[in-house]
Amino acid sequence: MARRMGVRFRSSGASGQAEERIAPTPAVRGLSRAAWHRCLAVGTPVAVLIVWEVFARLDWIDVRFFPAPSVVVLSFIGLSGTGELPGHLLTSVFRIFSGFLVGAIPAVILGLLMGLVPWLRAALGQIVAAIYPIPKSALLPLFLLIFGIGETSKIALIAAGVFFPVLINATAGALGVPRIYLDVGANYGARGLRFYRTVVLPWAMPVIFAGLKIGINIAMVLIVIAEIAGAETGIGFLIWQAWQTFDIEALYVGLLTIALLGIALNLALDWCQRLLVPWKL
Repeated sequence: MARRMGVRFRSSGASGQAEERIAPTPAVRGLSRAAWHRCLAVGTPVAVLIVWEVFARLDWIDVRFFPAPSVVVLSFIGLSGTGELPGHLLTSVFRIFSGFLVGAIPAVILGLLMGLVPWLRAALGQIVAAIYPIPKSALLPLFLLIFGIGETSKIALIAAGVFFPVLINATAGALGVPRIYLDVGANYGARGLRFYRTVVLPWAMPVIFAGLKIGINIAMVLIVIAEIAGAETGIGFLIWQAWQTFDIEALYVGLLTIALLGIALNLALDWCQRLLVPWKL
């Protein structure tokens, strides 16, 4: 049977034996498979927005709760023009980056050490297993008591949310280094920081980046919670203020801004991964 790119499935032939077949992948003439997938990635959200716009204009949905995308875009432009939205956005971005760095850097260092030092992994493993399942949003009242309602409590909350997924992934990455690589590095005199930089870190980087991507998305969730609970600026505050005044268009602008910021940050991490770990792509 000729091989075709597509999805594998099994069926029973005339003899009763299970036969593996491959369903062809849909394609468009003149487009490569990668180009077709890119068209789907862009076209599907656009189609959803068009349907949403049509339904809103035909009053098939309640526009009090689901305003037309065009109305949300106009509100987005208006809030941007007054400077209100950029101010909230810059504040949130500062908090996200600060908390992300405070949580991710020590998590990578400690995770690599835990991956290669058995006694350290044994000492801290159960502590990590006990604290990690606690919802980090539940720690916000504690952080507010300790640090007050200023910037520190919000940065600490984001750092706590980022720390654990990055730590666990860094530990897994270090544990996955083949023994022969460790032996070769030791035989060639790699010691201390040089050993981690030349042997352990290159192998663990793809897994660490997976943890960083999880961490940045957790940070996006926590910043909204922190700004709703105790802030007077930021995208979360904008969303909360819009809810209090029943300004649904501004509420959707806040949600749209968070979504776009999340896409931008994930694309930035993808770019960093291509730059730092080209051999794994």
